[in-house]
Amino acid sequence: MRIMDVLTDSREEPVSDLEPAVELSRAARVRVLLAAALGPLVTGYAAVATVLTLVTLTADRAVFSGTGVLLAAGPGWLAAHQVRLDLGGHPIGVLPLLPTLGALALAARTASGAAQRLGCRSPREALPVFVTITGAHAVFGLVIALGAQGSPVSANPLLAFVVPGLLAAVAAGTGIAWCCGLPDVVADRLDPLALRGVRAGAMAFAVLVACGAAVFTVATALSWKTVADIYEPAFGTSFGLFLLSLLYLPNAVAAGLSFVTGPGFSIGDLNVGMFGYRGGAVPGVPLLGGLPEHHSAWWPALLVLPAATGALVGWSLRKVDADPAQRIRTVAVAGVVVALGCVVLGTLAGGRLGDGPFDPVSVPVGVASIVAFCWVVIPGSFVAFFTGEHEPPAPPPEALEENEAFEDADDVDAEEAAEAVEEIEASEEDEEEQPGEEPDDDTELSRESSTTEDAELSRESSAEPDEAVTGGTETCGDVEPDEADR
Repeated sequence: MRIMDVLTDSREEPVSDLEPAVELSRAARVRVLLAAALGPLVTGYAAVATVLTLVTLTADRAVFSGTGVLLAAGPGWLAAHQVRLDLGGHPIGVLPLLPTLGALALAARTASGAAQRLGCRSPREALPVFVTITGAHAVFGLVIALGAQGSPVSANPLLAFVVPGLLAAVAAGTGIAWCCGLPDVVADRLDPLALRGVRAGAMAFAVLVACGAAVFTVATALSWKTVADIYEPAFGTSFGLFLLSLLYLPNAVAAGLSFVTGPGFSIGDLNVGMFGYRGGAVPGVPLLGGLPEHHSAWWPALLVLPAATGALVGWSLRKVDADPAQRIRTVAVAGVVVALGCVVLGTLAGGRLGDGPFDPVSVPVGVASIVAFCWVVIPGSFVAFFTGEHEPPAPPPEALEENEAFEDADDVDAEEAAEAVEEIEASEEDEEEQPGEEPDDDTELSRESSTTEDAELSRESSAEPDEAVTGGTETCGDVEPDEADR
């Protein structure tokens, strides 16, 4: 029986992960915040050191040094957080985007987990987590930059403090917002049409990135012989080139996106665009083995990809509102989201590459964002306008005034007609009842009695017609003619 009671009690008690039964102590909260601050830093630094260790171990005629790898991992961590480095007096600003995406994901996941362990219900309660992660990244970047002063690879301390802190703030804010349900709260307060436009814009940007990745993949596959010739027979050199190409793969996809939309990209003297081409030297990296050697006349046919993306946005927004103007406004919001995405991606993908013939690597951010906006808005507005519902056009103000005048006249006519009908009915009632004379009670009684007597006489006459006739005949037979005449 005691076992059954225990089981019953355990089933009756509600269990909730979001509402801990015991509130965390101050020491426990400090431990959670400390883990949130140091976790991404240690993990990211260890990942960079691991990559450098693999490159050193597989490279030919390279001497492995644990201390050297740990020291070199500091500038590598800064590069992963998009802090421009100075390599022997030559600026290196074209930094790989793949480690940056990994660092952002790690910070966001850490912030979300810490907020859940602390039982945070709102972003305000999770503010200590946000400040801790942001401050830890900023301070760690500053420490690395100060420690690298005077070495062959250095960084600006101010940039090393600001850029990692800014990226960590974006990642931590995203993780906390997702954990605390902030997107739902913001969605409830935003205009529903604007929210639909933001979602459609995010979808369109993802489609454009996929188009850029597809174009890059096809170009690399068609130039596979050139790509294979870049690899050297040595395993160490080949592994290093492969790893370098993998880290810079998102940068190549961003360049492919800019090429698909029209503006193109440039590497030093090389300029590749949809409607123009200027040759130049390129680095010997397998990632760039698919670059064309001359312009092709069929390249403009690729513009069907961004046009189809804009049409897809218009088709997805064709039912958001019955008013075509509102649908076009929603498409414009989607175009703004795509333009902002192109600005961010293009800014991170390019930069300085030393002072040699390959400097700089750039994507025309301004032109690319404007062109991407037009590719979404123009086809999207066309499709959304003609494939959705249409409300009847609003009449001009003059027509509205005339309609109001007609309605007033109709109301006046109806009132006059109703008054006329009432007057006619009243006159008919006056004629029937002779207004001004009220009938006496005696008159009514006499009328009723006379009516009753007439009805009885009529009944008697109709009931015995034969007897009256017979009696009259007999009487007339007994009376003398003179009396009968009288």
